[in-house]
Amino acid sequence: MTTPDGGPVTRVRTVLVASGVGDTIRTFPAGVPTAASAAEALGCHVAAITNSLVFNLGGAPLLILASGAARVDTALVADRLGEGRIRRAAPDFVLEHTGQRVGGVAPVGHPRRIRTLLDASLRSQDLLWAGAGDHYSMFSISYQDLHRITGAEEMPVR
Repeated sequence: MTTPDGGPVTRVRTVLVASGVGDTIRTFPAGVPTAASAAEALGCHVAAITNSLVFNLGGAPLLILASGAARVDTALVADRLGEGRIRRAAPDFVLEHTGQRVGGVAPVGHPRRIRTLLDASLRSQDLLWAGAGDHYSMFSISYQDLHRITGAEEMPVR
């Protein structure tokens, strides 16, 4: 997706630098569209990969930043939020709300703020890796910095 502001990866880089994290983006020519492929390319455990999963909660986007090592329990999360059923968002819905395509969604760099939950299990990792806006790019970040720059609500999601 090419945009006048340089595209999704440029928007992510801008947020990282502006927030004091720095430009930690790495690009992989073969692509890293899944947690498993990212972990293999980075030489880390899949639990250190932070999946940015967009759900539809009553027509509004809900971004859950979850460990690549486990599936989100949407019934558990819905119960904790007390706001109804959470459904996996369609690719067009994801693109509309994030400006990024499924498989490359980043925790930041979206056109508007998205309500975000942060998987508390990620706290156990010394260094996290998250998508940087496309299928080829990832960035590194600490749990504390990810929590700070996303403003996410910490919650067990499985």
